Amino acid sequence: MTGTLYGLGVGPGDPELLTLKAHRILQQVEIVAYPAPDSGESFARSIVAPYLRLEQEEIPIIVPMRVERFPAKAVYDQAAAAIALHLDSGRDVAVLCEGDPFFYGSFMYLYERLASQYKCEIVPGVSSLMASGAVLQRPLAARNDVLTVVPAPLDNAVIDRHLNEADALAFIKVGRHLARLKSRIEAAGLMGQAAYLERATLGNQKLMRLADVGDDAAPYFSMVLIYKGAEDWIAALPIEGGVA
Repeated sequence: MTGTLYGLGVGPGDPELLTLKAHRILQQVEIVAYPAPDSGESFARSIVAPYLRLEQEEIPIIVPMRVERFPAKAVYDQAAAAIALHLDSGRDVAVLCEGDPFFYGSFMYLYERLASQYKCEIVPGVSSLMASGAVLQRPLAARNDVLTVVPAPLDNAVIDRHLNEADALAFIKVGRHLARLKSRIEAAGLMGQAAYLERATLGNQKLMRLADVGDDAAPYFSMVLIYKGAEDWIAALPIEGGVA
C-alpha cells in the first residue's frame, strides 16, 4: 500500500496561522519536503520549525533564487522522484508550501507529477493576500467589487488595463518590479489609494503608503494593495508613511 502525499499550506509566515489540520498532519507524517533556496534557510520550513519532530526525515527541494531562468522542470522532476520512493514504501509525505498550495504555490508542480499515481490531499493555507488585508486592517473588497490579483512581472499594457478596470487590486511578486509598478500606478492617478506591505505577519513586517516607498527593489515577500471601489476605506489606513 502506497503512502499519501499531502500538500500543506503553511501560511504567510506567522507560525500561529498554521491551520489545525495542517498541524495534525505535520505531526503524523514521517517525511517532510519543502522548497529551499540554494543559499540560506527555507522560509516554508522556518514557519513550521517549532512543530517538527527530530525523527522526521526532511527533503529540501533546492530552487535557485535568481533573476535568470533555471531548469525548473528538472528540479521538480528530481523532487517528485525522491518523494515517490517514500510513497512507494508506504510512507506519507507532507510537502510544505508557503501561503496556499494552489494559489501561486510551488506544490502544484509536484501535484501534476504525482497525483495520478498516489493518493493526494491538499490542505489550504492562509494566503499572503488574506494576511495582507488583515494586517492593513482594510477590507480587500466588498459587495460587487471586482478584486483582481496581478503579478507585477506582467507587461505595462496589461498592468494598465487592470488598473483601469478593477475595483480593487493586489499586486504580487513585486520584487525588482517595484519602480516600474509605481510609475504605472502613478500614471493611473491611484498612488493615493495604494498601500505597500512587506513580510506581512512577520516581526519585521512593514506597512507603508506606496508614495512613501523608495524605488529600490522590494523583497520577494511584498505586495501592493489598491482599493478604488465604492467603499470609503482608504481613510482607514493605519499607517502614517512609515513602518506600522
